[in-house]
Amino acid sequence: MLGVGVATAMIAIATDIGDKISRELRTYGANLIVTPQEDTLDVVIAGVNLKPPSDGSYLNEADLPKIKGMFWRNNIVGFAPMLPVNVTVVGQDVTLLGTYFSRQLAFGKQEFITGIRTTHPWWRVRGSWPDDNSTDVLVGEHLSSRLKLQAGQPIEVAGQPHRISGILSTGGAEDDQVVAPLPVAQQILGKPGAVRRVYVSAVTKPEDDFARRDPKSLSPAMYDRWYCSPYAQSIAFQLQEAIPHSHAEQIRQVAQNEGAVLTRIQGLMFLITVAALLASALAVSASMATAVFERRGEVGLMKALGAGNLAVAVLFFSEAALLALMAGTVGFAGGALLAHEIGRSIFDSQITIQPVLLPVILAIAVIVTFGGSAVAIRRAVKYDPVYALRGEA
Repeated sequence: MLGVGVATAMIAIATDIGDKISRELRTYGANLIVTPQEDTLDVVIAGVNLKPPSDGSYLNEADLPKIKGMFWRNNIVGFAPMLPVNVTVVGQDVTLLGTYFSRQLAFGKQEFITGIRTTHPWWRVRGSWPDDNSTDVLVGEHLSSRLKLQAGQPIEVAGQPHRISGILSTGGAEDDQVVAPLPVAQQILGKPGAVRRVYVSAVTKPEDDFARRDPKSLSPAMYDRWYCSPYAQSIAFQLQEAIPHSHAEQIRQVAQNEGAVLTRIQGLMFLITVAALLASALAVSASMATAVFERRGEVGLMKALGAGNLAVAVLFFSEAALLALMAGTVGFAGGALLAHEIGRSIFDSQITIQPVLLPVILAIAVIVTFGGSAVAIRRAVKYDPVYALRGEA
């Protein structure tokens, strides 16, 4: 019962933990990036890159809500467009980064909120976040320290007046930049609706050999399986379908580390399950050996009356199976409660117990019980009835 209870909890968590851990890991940043398709086309002749020296092409901001229309739309935690522009602030050349902070968008009848406050939750602001429909800006803490700027004071960016709503700290390049609502950057650049790149945070499953296969080389059935699996590659493929003239790829250091974490945690749970079941089998073996020894007189009487080895074995195995089913049912209920408690305390959410898990757990209970009982029952069927009835077995 105890072994099955632990196995139930571990199996339930292992089968339901993937999305929960993946969503937890999404708090550490986006795992996909979308850029214009033209940026991937390099014209190189005789070792010389003839691609024009420019800021490259742009994506259309109006296409971004289509992300919520793709097959794996429910796996998209959020996305944040980025548009860097070179500007002058207090006589210094700096980069202004236009983005969404917490922008409300709509796709069809579905409304949702997205932006860097979802995809970059580690960004910290001393002051207040700008409204996406305002002209307020954030100033990186290094830049603000260098230029003696404070939250709440006015600032002139590219000849236009703005207000500093807060001081931004990210631990990255943004600490030396000005971050503003996307329309501000588009206006300065003179390109309404332009987006340079889009960071996407998506819940994915760990990469395996099948995930790395080229979808063009797959048969229709295998392609449907690949397309309908939440791999980072398949979601990136669907992002390219949703946003015209785009190229999407995973941010490999994020996606690969996430897959490694998930695999190791699930492997740890598998080892705990195996250890619990092995301990249960040893306990069953000891209990069955004691029971067989105490009932050696019954075994000797049965064999003296003509019972064969099979009949004796069936009797003990039937009793073991009945006890296994009873203990398995109670252990399943206890394991379900344990799984719910672990889910509540660690992930602050409910662990879903699939109904199909009950017959699997009962089958495991019977197998473990039979495995632990086999040696003792094998010894019982070999008892000599003469010695068994005399209590000398």
